[in-house]
Amino acid sequence: MQPKPNTQEPVCIPRDIALQAAMIRLGDVDKEIQAGYNIIRKFHKTVTIFGSARTPEDDPYYKLAEEVSMRLAGAGYAIVSGGGNGIMGAANQGAHIAAQKGASKVGGESIGFNIKLPHEQTLNKYTTVNYEFAHFAPRKIVMTMYADAYIYFPGGFGTLDELTEIITLIQTGKTLKSPIILVGHDFWDDFDAFIKKQMVPRGLISEGDTDLYTITDNPDKVVELVKSNKTYCDHKIAKAPGA
Repeated sequence: MQPKPNTQEPVCIPRDIALQAAMIRLGDVDKEIQAGYNIIRKFHKTVTIFGSARTPEDDPYYKLAEEVSMRLAGAGYAIVSGGGNGIMGAANQGAHIAAQKGASKVGGESIGFNIKLPHEQTLNKYTTVNYEFAHFAPRKIVMTMYADAYIYFPGGFGTLDELTEIITLIQTGKTLKSPIILVGHDFWDDFDAFIKKQMVPRGLISEGDTDLYTITDNPDKVVELVKSNKTYCDHKIAKAPGA
């Protein structure tokens, strides 16, 4: 079922009330980041997979996301998704299948970081570890915390938001460089063309910035790119701050 458009009439809220609400949310944000960190820190290899919650199970990209996740989980990577359905469900489903075949013994778990929304977002049934966020900001921080790679399947505004944030963080050196993999030439080639035809010629980004991401249809290439990243070394579970 497609969500209804937001037709709510604007409401006038005093600025000081809005600021007080924002300060309360900041306290919640810190707690949510800590809760997510306590999950992520248990795994020494993670891959985060993004994509639309609306992708049906018979879509080729659903099947491809499931295959890629199953292979990566089998290689010892914990698969992180937004915990919803569509591509997120496919990612968790593939990891769940691998975990049932023994991948969990080498770190191949199925992690879902869901978020409370008035519609559309419900936790899929394939997560073996999950947490529900109330706010987008801490959820994105945790989903991209120490990831060995970021894999993007076709998606909507949320997927584009998550993609451009990671590109920006790596471009500006605010996070360590890891592979950014865009799966699906028929979807991402137009995105790539816009960047190369509009942003690069105008000097809005550097020409080399387009090397920050790779577009492919090949699951073998996806797995190869993920395994090529040696940014993070294996480690024992560290003691959490304040624990």
